Amino acid sequence: MKSRVVQITHNGGPEVLQLVEQEVPAPGAGEVLLRHHAVGLNFIDVYQRSGLYQLPLPLNLGMEAAGVVEAVGQDVKHLKVGDRVAYASHPPGSYSERRVMPATHVCHLPDAISFETGAAMMLKGMTAQYLLKKCRPVEGIQPGDFVLFHAAAGGVGLIACQWARALGLQLIATAGSDEKCALALANGAVHAINYRSENFAERVMEITEGQGVKVVYDSVGKDTWEGSLACLRRFGLMVSFGNASGPVAPFAPAVLAAKSLYVTRQTLFAHMHSREATQAIADDLFHVVSSGLVNIHIDQRYPLADVQQAHRDLEARKTTGSSILTL
Repeated sequence: MKSRVVQITHNGGPEVLQLVEQEVPAPGAGEVLLRHHAVGLNFIDVYQRSGLYQLPLPLNLGMEAAGVVEAVGQDVKHLKVGDRVAYASHPPGSYSERRVMPATHVCHLPDAISFETGAAMMLKGMTAQYLLKKCRPVEGIQPGDFVLFHAAAGGVGLIACQWARALGLQLIATAGSDEKCALALANGAVHAINYRSENFAERVMEITEGQGVKVVYDSVGKDTWEGSLACLRRFGLMVSFGNASGPVAPFAPAVLAAKSLYVTRQTLFAHMHSREATQAIADDLFHVVSSGLVNIHIDQRYPLADVQQAHRDLEARKTTGSSILTL
């Protein structure tokens, strides 16, 4: 059995993405064979393609998808042939029609959630879940508290805006255009700041009457680092979970001293340390989506063959919400 797969043989720009045919093996012990119906696009794919995150080459790209189980290897107990599933997981390889992968992080997809929604939400929605539920400041966080979320009109951001509203948090959004700010506000942000036309740190201090926010959730990286620290309140938590503008430069811990700040660098996969932990995060996500508290915005769809253009749009920040590859 063969499958079309997006592969790179060396790191570089979108032009290194090549659509090739590969033989798909039978699943081994602990593995499943999946037929994808839709595939998710994420900024981590760009990092892996460019070499910011170094992985062995040649490399099949993609970290999330939704589809159907076609075969099950030995020792897989929680899945069977015909199950609807979705996942966000290592190893990469979701940019494909079919793949064999470890079953540990593959989750049942509820019937009420479409394959496209499943593919668009797993990595982004599970990221929003651990950020809002597990990355908490030392003094805790309660309804009414202010938090700052950068790139709030993106896939993770729009989910976080809605989820924060459901939790009673006052989420201040940043985005790169007035249109994106309006989108964040429409999805639950209480304030939105266009960082291209305003100093977001100064504006945050105005909104919070000089107090600052308890938490900053930052996937942008070097361009927002200093401003993010500046708008935290005493004992505030800086949560770094991405590098869209490039990695943060080394810094002296003394810069945290004036307000006794906390800094953490998070990844989703550290929270997915077991099948049970993965399923618990996914179940929380499935609940808020199925209940209507969170709507998954799929604003861009690209055929698998147009993956180069998809990456160009992603890097140029031309996208909003979630993007998927269709098969």
